[in-house]
Amino acid sequence: MAININNFFNSKNKDSKMGDFQDLDHLDGVSVSTTSANLYGNHRDDIVLFYFRDGANHASVYTQSKLVSENIKWNLNIKSKKVKCLLVNTRNANALTGKNGFKGLKIISDNLSEQLTTKQKIDEEKPEKIKPSEILFGCTGTIGEAFPTDKIKFCIPDLINKIKYTQNKYIWMKAAMGIMTTDLKPKLAMEECRIGSKVVKIYGIAKGSGMIYPNMATTLGYIFTDADISSKILKQLLKKNINTTFNAVSCDGDTSTNDMVSIFATGKAKNSEVKNINDNRLIEFNKSLHAVLLNLSKRIAADGEGASKFITINTLNCKTENDAKKIGFSIANSPLVKTALAGEDPNWGRIVMAVGKAKVKISLNKLNINIGPYKIIENGKISPNYKESEVSEYMKSLEIKICVQIGTGKKEFEAYTMDLTKKYIEINADYRS
Repeated sequence: MAININNFFNSKNKDSKMGDFQDLDHLDGVSVSTTSANLYGNHRDDIVLFYFRDGANHASVYTQSKLVSENIKWNLNIKSKKVKCLLVNTRNANALTGKNGFKGLKIISDNLSEQLTTKQKIDEEKPEKIKPSEILFGCTGTIGEAFPTDKIKFCIPDLINKIKYTQNKYIWMKAAMGIMTTDLKPKLAMEECRIGSKVVKIYGIAKGSGMIYPNMATTLGYIFTDADISSKILKQLLKKNINTTFNAVSCDGDTSTNDMVSIFATGKAKNSEVKNINDNRLIEFNKSLHAVLLNLSKRIAADGEGASKFITINTLNCKTENDAKKIGFSIANSPLVKTALAGEDPNWGRIVMAVGKAKVKISLNKLNINIGPYKIIENGKISPNYKESEVSEYMKSLEIKICVQIGTGKKEFEAYTMDLTKKYIEINADYRS
């Protein structure tokens, strides 16, 4: 898997450019370990454990697909105020596996809870019994294949033996790589902020490359913070910020059976109590959480299957945000637009087509379309300054911006996508081989 490892080793700046790696170091209350269950047959890490030795408040948003994986069903049944761990496997979605898939999670959770309880007895002055109902699961990979219960169960002792209570960037990198499927690059992000007088950290990892069209989120995203924030407020913050981050991404127009984005708060920062989402002490945290989610979302779009370009689509001056969203995704999901971008062809008529088919009221004499800095459509007509040669040169860029102004209001939406290349077909034609 092609990763810019030099950037990872040498990164000193948390505000890294896309493609660089941020330095995720120790986050109190979270332990991370990885191992291989040999699900891919090449001994790469494919199982990741996040262990919260003192528990963590939590919140998740899940796929809106009507066909969901067994791990999503399991997680939706978890009512515990705090969770003790999250176990993630790749290569197998545990979707359309029926009773056997759900039973597999029960077997693994029983075994994992027993072994983590034993570890508590060894490591803690006041050990707690860890219950299966305090364990969450993340699964990703091929739909419809039998869940590899025995293989995952077999590697649990190794996962637990590798638990360390102090983390570093290498361990976080292993975790980000351990949840990858067809991704070419691991996805990590971090921010620091204050709640009152206390500095808190927000770390995030994600995976996502194909089968990505949001209806809450996309693929897998896991956020960790040492802030002391209740599960109720975490849920509100996550739902508030998902719309303009993970919900603003579309790689191929397909929504997965397994999509989930979760946030876990260990409380180790010991900030003063936050009683509601409107508390002024949350302003900085909310901005930082949004920044982490947006960073991860953009990395997913940039690493879409076969992608050669990262595309930002700004839809402005709409009557409603929903109108702006419809137009943005109409452009983002159009195979004709995406192939033109891949071919570096300034065929702006395809963008006009995509705007028109969104079924949104448009004021033609106020319609403006830009590709990068170049005006294409100005007040409903071809710009007198349009030069195809200039736009052709711009479209050779790795990052392309499209801006559409509708002229019916003041609402806007920013969507993120990638181009559609021959590589996308090759990857998905051979996905299971």
